[in-house]
Amino acid sequence: MTYSRLQYIQMSEYTKRGAGMKYRRLGKSGVKVSEISLGSWLTYGESVDKAKSFACIKEAYDQGINFFDTANVYNRGAAEMVVGEALREYSRDSYVLATKCYFPMGDGPNDRGLSRKHIMEQCEASLKRMGVDYMDLYQCHRYDSDTPLEETLRALDDLVTQGKALYVGVSEWSAVQIDDAVHTAHKLNLDQIVSNQPVYNMLNRYIEKDVLPLCDREGIGQVVFSPLAQGLLTGKYKPGQAVPSDSRAAKIDWFNKSINDEQLIKVEKLSTIATNLGVSIAQLALAWILRQQGVSSTIIGASRPEQVAENCKASDLQLDEAVLTEIDTILA
Repeated sequence: MTYSRLQYIQMSEYTKRGAGMKYRRLGKSGVKVSEISLGSWLTYGESVDKAKSFACIKEAYDQGINFFDTANVYNRGAAEMVVGEALREYSRDSYVLATKCYFPMGDGPNDRGLSRKHIMEQCEASLKRMGVDYMDLYQCHRYDSDTPLEETLRALDDLVTQGKALYVGVSEWSAVQIDDAVHTAHKLNLDQIVSNQPVYNMLNRYIEKDVLPLCDREGIGQVVFSPLAQGLLTGKYKPGQAVPSDSRAAKIDWFNKSINDEQLIKVEKLSTIATNLGVSIAQLALAWILRQQGVSSTIIGASRPEQVAENCKASDLQLDEAVLTEIDTILA
């Protein structure tokens, strides 16, 4: 096979990007995503200005991150616009773009949920905001008990047939709901979901009981969010001390109320392990998540490019059995 000079340059540039980044298949699909991905919840189009958002996304791309996640509801479409604009300078086939729908995008009775009407309309709106012809992964942001599952799955299947979404997934669905979706899609010969996006971190392990085993069996990859527990697993919060004035907890009341000293004492012990390994506690927390082969990618958030660079180092960090046992003892 022969290549043009431009193709050689493109391949060379991709090889130089993120030499330490590793990639995994998204569930049983053929597409590969970076183990570390970049999300935009509570950051881009909201608390982080446009210039810093662009800088974070550029750093992520340069580090080898090829998976970027957003949602229509993140600041009512503003995050989608920032992510789409920032990625526009790169070749469309060099990254995997994901977004979601479900939460209210207006005040009307049909401006929410997973009805065919809402899915189709929000897909078109998201594509327009992001400035792309298709999205790689379209996800149901939550389960909609008011809409028949068959209606939702048929709408998603139609989007795949139309080429507007290449793959479909869900977010925070229970094991029972995922199992129903798998069997319904199989019975009706519809496109199968390839991913689930749940919260998962050292302090919240609920998916290990039944979601992970089911998804491993059915070939559904986990794209986990909040891997650092909204910043608890960075070491910035200390037991018995007030939260830092510039922290997320100081700005978000529900998060502040969820913090307790029992958690923070565990984090201090985990920090000691990280120090002994010569890594940050954030890198330790991300590597601990990636020990699960059922996890396709873990979504980080970042307000500064340096955070992206530091977190990406976790893709090259392997934890041995002794370290994992010590961590489990702390978390038990």
